[in-house]
Amino acid sequence: MFEGGGPRVFALPPGVDFPAALVAGLHARLSGHPPEAMARVTLFVNSDRTRKGIRAAFDAGPPALLPRIRMVTDLADPVLRARLTPPVPPLRRRLELTTLVARLLQAEPDLAPRAALFDLSDSLATLMEEMHTEGVEPNRVARLDVSDQSGHWQRALRFIRIVQGFFDSDAAPDRAAHARRALMARLDAWENAPPSDPVIVAGSTGSRGTTHALMRAVAGLPQGAVVLPGFDTALPQKVWDGFDDPLTGEDHPQYRLGRLLAELDLKARDVAPWHAAPAPAPERNAVISLALRPAPVTDQWMTEGPSLPPLPQAMAGVTLVEAPAPRHEALAIALRLRQAAEDGTRAALVTPDRTLTRQVTAVLQRWGIVPDDSAGRPAQVTAPGRFLRHVAQLFTEPLSAEALLTLLKHPLCHEADRGPHLLNTRDLELHLRAKGWAYPNAPALRVWGEAEKRGAWTDWLARCFCDQEDTAARPLAAHVARHVALAEAIAAGAGATGAGALWDRAAGRTLLRIVEDLRAEAAHGTDMTARDYAALFGAIVGREEVPEVDPTHPDIRILGPLEVRAAPAELMILAGLNEGGWPEMPGADPWLNRALRAEAGLLLPERRIGLSAHDFQIAAAAPKIWLTRSTKSDDAETVPSRWLNRLANLLSGLPSRDGPDALDQMKARGRHWLALARAAEEPLRTPAAARPSPAPPVAARPDKLSVTEIKRLVRDPYAIYAKHVLRLRPLDPLMRPPDALLRGILLHEILENVVRDARDADRPVTAQDLNAVARAILSDPANLPFPSVQLLWRARVSRIADWFARTEAVRSATARPAHFEARGKAIIPELAFTLTGTADRIDIDDRGGAHVYDYKTGQAPTEKQQRHFDKQLLLEAAMIQRGAFENLAPDHVARALFISLSPSDPKEVPAPLEDAPPETVWAEFTALIAAYADPDKGYTARRALLSDADAGDYDHLARFGEWDVTDTAKPEPLP
Repeated sequence: MFEGGGPRVFALPPGVDFPAALVAGLHARLSGHPPEAMARVTLFVNSDRTRKGIRAAFDAGPPALLPRIRMVTDLADPVLRARLTPPVPPLRRRLELTTLVARLLQAEPDLAPRAALFDLSDSLATLMEEMHTEGVEPNRVARLDVSDQSGHWQRALRFIRIVQGFFDSDAAPDRAAHARRALMARLDAWENAPPSDPVIVAGSTGSRGTTHALMRAVAGLPQGAVVLPGFDTALPQKVWDGFDDPLTGEDHPQYRLGRLLAELDLKARDVAPWHAAPAPAPERNAVISLALRPAPVTDQWMTEGPSLPPLPQAMAGVTLVEAPAPRHEALAIALRLRQAAEDGTRAALVTPDRTLTRQVTAVLQRWGIVPDDSAGRPAQVTAPGRFLRHVAQLFTEPLSAEALLTLLKHPLCHEADRGPHLLNTRDLELHLRAKGWAYPNAPALRVWGEAEKRGAWTDWLARCFCDQEDTAARPLAAHVARHVALAEAIAAGAGATGAGALWDRAAGRTLLRIVEDLRAEAAHGTDMTARDYAALFGAIVGREEVPEVDPTHPDIRILGPLEVRAAPAELMILAGLNEGGWPEMPGADPWLNRALRAEAGLLLPERRIGLSAHDFQIAAAAPKIWLTRSTKSDDAETVPSRWLNRLANLLSGLPSRDGPDALDQMKARGRHWLALARAAEEPLRTPAAARPSPAPPVAARPDKLSVTEIKRLVRDPYAIYAKHVLRLRPLDPLMRPPDALLRGILLHEILENVVRDARDADRPVTAQDLNAVARAILSDPANLPFPSVQLLWRARVSRIADWFARTEAVRSATARPAHFEARGKAIIPELAFTLTGTADRIDIDDRGGAHVYDYKTGQAPTEKQQRHFDKQLLLEAAMIQRGAFENLAPDHVARALFISLSPSDPKEVPAPLEDAPPETVWAEFTALIAAYADPDKGYTARRALLSDADAGDYDHLARFGEWDVTDTAKPEPLP
C-alpha cells in the first residue's frame, strides 16, 4: 500500500467526514490490488463511533472486503491475550483501593476524614491508571523534588505508597496496566518481525501514553501509517516549532499532533493529505486557526489578520447565540433542531453540559422528536437507579415520612395491585400530615392499618420500611444482599414475590448488571457502615450510562465533544460555551501540582483543555455552525469560553477585513432565534383578575366561627369564604416544621401542666418547675423530633422562667386558676349564628370575677389592635358574660390579658375592657355577623391586613398580584 520509507503520517483537515474520507483513501490506495488486500489491512481507531462510521462508509459501497478494525485500547490479539494475565475488573480494583485507604485512615485518622474515603480511592485509582498509561513508576514519583511543599507531599506520599504493590510484575493488572503490557509485547513482536501487511492508526491524537507510543511505532513500520484528524494546515511552521514546553503549549488544539511530529522528526509540510476531500469551510478554518494561536504569539493576529479573506464571507455560516439564561439557550437550540428535522438536515448538538442536553431533549419531546443521544441517560437518574438509591438510604437513618412516601409513590414500588396501593398511600399521607408524624413507627402504622382495615398492607410497610437503620460496620457482601432483598420486596409489594418490574427494560437490566458486578466483587471490599455503603453505591451508579432504546430521529443527534471527529453533520451546534463548561475546568488534584506532574512525566491539567480545543476546532469546521452560551447561570454572570472570546476579539480587531460587521451579523442571526424562543414561550394574554369579593347565597355562608377566626373575617374575609364556603383547607405539611404554631402548642401544654400541678399541690410556681416540665415535654421525640430545636426551645423557656414564676405569683394571689382550655359557645338567635371559643385559662377571684388569660409565644396585639381587629380576648369576655362556658358562671369579668412570652420582652398586655365592655363588643360583633347575612355583602380579599407583605393561605386562589389592595372590590353575587 505504501512506498518508500517511514515514518508516515497523513492527515485530514477539520470539517471533513473522517470515516468516509478514511475509507475513500483506502479504496484509492488499494485500487488495482486484489480484493483480499483490503482484508489484510489492520485499522486501529480511537472510538467505537469511528468504527461504526467506517463500517457505514464501507456499507455505502463499492462492495469490498472489510479490514480488521480494532480499538487503540485493545492491542492484544487472541494469541497475545492468552499469554497475558487478564485484567481485573475496574470495580474490583476500586474496592481494593477502598480497603487499603480505609486501613490507612483507621491507622492515621489525621490524614483525611472518613467521609473522603471513596473520593480519595477514586482519585487514587485515576492516578494509578494514569501512571500505568504513561509508563510512570511509583519510585519516580517518590523521588520528586518537593523541598518547598514537604508537608503536603508527605501526606500524599502515604497514600501513593499503598499502591506500590499494584506495579509489581506479578501483580494482577488493571485495564491500564494490561494495555501497557499488551503494547510492550506487541512492540517487541513488531521489532523482531515487522508485519508486512498494512497497519494504520486513524482518528487518534495520541493524548494517552500507550496510544502515543503505538502511533510512533506504527508510523515507522514498513507498511504502517498514522492518519491524524483535524490537522490544521493553516498553522505556520514557527507555531509548530513552539510546541516544546507542555507548561505553555498543551492547551492548544494542535499540541498533541505537534509533539508526535517532533518525536518522529517530521515537519508539518511532511504530513501528506490522506485523501483529497476538501474542507467544507476553508476560509472559516483559517479564521479559527488564527484565533486559537497560543497566547505567546497572539501578536500574529496583527500580522496575519489582514491577509484573511473578507470576514463576513468567511463567517457567513456562523450564528452566535448569547442567551440570557440556560433555559433560553436550550429553547433556541431546540427550535433550530426542530427546523433541521423538518428540512431533513443532519444536525448535531455538541456540548459536555449534560444538564443542557437534557433541557434540549425535554423541549424536543414536546414536538415528538427524540434525538439520538450517544451518552444515553445517567443510570442514577433512571427510575430503578433512583429507587435503589432511595432504598439504600433506609439503612442510614430513622425512617421519615418524606422517605417513606418517596418510595411508596415511586413507579416501581408495589407492582402487585398498584391501584389499591396508591389509594392506601394517599390515605396514609393524609393521616401522616394530619397527625404530624415526622418519623412513623411500626406500632403506629399497624394501629392505623387495623382501624382502616388495611392490616396486610401496613404489615408490609412495617416489615419493609420500619427499623431498617443500621449503624454497625458490616462486610460489603452483607450490605449488597440486604439492599437487593429489601429493594425486591418493596418493588414486589404486599403478599407478592419476585422483584416486580425493578429489573425490566434497559434501565433495569443496566442496574441489575451493576448489582451483580458489585455482588461478585464484594469480597474485595472492606467492612463499612450503611452510610458508607450508600455513598459507595451512589458513586458506582453515577459512573454508568443507560443507552437510549426508544426510536430516535435519524437526523438529530446529541454528541459529546470527543465524538465530533467521527460524526459529521451539516449543522453543528456548539453549546454551553462558557468557561468552566466548555472547556471544563480541570478538577482539583489532591496528589500532584502542575510542576510535579510535568517533572514526573504525567499529564498536565491543560491536556484536557487542549483536547477540548481540538474538538472545538473540528466541530467549528462544519458547513454551518452555531456557537451558543448563556450570559447568566443561577443568577450569576458567566464568562465566555476562551475560544469564543478569542474569536470575538480577533473579529473586533480587524475592521480592515470587516471583522466587526461579521461579528454583528453572527449576533443578529442569533438574536433572531432568541426572539423566536421568546415568542414560543410568550403566554396568551388574558385580562387581569379583579379583586375578588364573592357574595354567595346566605344559606351557603358559615353559621359558625371561632373567636380566632373573627380576626380573619375582619382582615381577610375572602379567607373565610374559601375555608367555609368552598371548604378548602391548606394541606398540612408532611414534615411538620418546628415553627411558631408548633412552639405555641407545646408551650401551652407546658404552662397548663405547670400551673395545674402547682394549684393542685397548693404551692407557688417556680422556675425549676417550668424548666423541668419543659425538659420532659420538649425532649419527647413524639412531640418534637428535632434534637437541635429541642435545645433551642428549652433555652427560650429558661429565659422566661424566672419572669413567669414571679408574675404567676401575683396572678395566683389575685385569683385561683379554675379552668384550662375551656371550651364555650354563644349563639345569636336572631341570626342563627354560633360563636365558639377555647380560653387558654380562666381564673376566679374571691369576689366571683373571671380573669381570662391567653398565652402568646410572640408579641401580643396592642390595645388599639384589639379594639379594632384582634378581638379574641374581648369576645371571650363577652362569651363569659353571656354564660357561654359550661360549669362557669362568674358574676363579672374582672380582667382579660395576654401573657406574652417573647424571650426578649415578656410582658402582660391587658384587653381594653373599659373602652370596650363586653356588652359593646357583643353588639359590634352581632352587627358584623348581620352585615355578612346580607346577600349583597361580599367577602373581600385582603380587606384590612396589618401589612401588605402579609401572606394569606388563599392568596393564590384570589389571584393576588393581578390586582392590588388599592383596587376597589365589587361584590359578585354567586348563584
